[in-house]
Amino acid sequence: MALKLAVLVSGGGSNLQSIIDKSEAGVLDARVVLVLSNKPGAGGLERARRHGLPHAVVDHTEFPAREAFDAAMVARIRESGADLVVLAGFMRMLTPAFLDAFAGRIVNIHPALLPSFPGCHGQRDAADYGVKLAGCTVHFVDEIMDHGQVIIQAAVPVVPGEGGDTLGARILELEHRIYPQAIQWLAEGRVRVQGRHVLVADAGRLLAELGRPALVNPPLERGF
Repeated sequence: MALKLAVLVSGGGSNLQSIIDKSEAGVLDARVVLVLSNKPGAGGLERARRHGLPHAVVDHTEFPAREAFDAAMVARIRESGADLVVLAGFMRMLTPAFLDAFAGRIVNIHPALLPSFPGCHGQRDAADYGVKLAGCTVHFVDEIMDHGQVIIQAAVPVVPGEGGDTLGARILELEHRIYPQAIQWLAEGRVRVQGRHVLVADAGRLLAELGRPALVNPPLERGF
């Protein structure tokens, strides 16, 4: 049976689109049962409409406190019957009550190689810092921002002089690949958490078959 997803969005929803596309192509054993946004004009809602997916708005500005807003979201998600809560550009911190309601069943994608560069501007912060490798992280969500256990990461080399917007566009291409992959592993029941470590069944075998690839930037020259 397909894993049922509630996807939370605040913006354009390009990661939502990647999940929808993989699901419709039969690559991802999951289906979106709810697209939920805190912003009535979020582009992710239009994507849901185009694909005939259930969608709703819980406008955070209509609630006197964060706890009341989160309680309303919890109610909508529970009504949908979702197995997993997927944050896809959802720009709100979640309260302990929300985290407790879906403990161990909330995932997020962040456009940086955590634990480096948490927060809203990971791509820009990485570019400004002058790192040689940047990337993205899919992780479980806990009470600290961008802190939960890492499921998968992907890296790209940073081009000298590159700004956050250009770097972010290249990182986004990888986000669209690793987020559905992480969800597929969860759908297959292959993910196990041990403390800070997330273990994916058979991942070690595949890594050995690929020869333990590495990304080095600037590239190593001949003889090294």
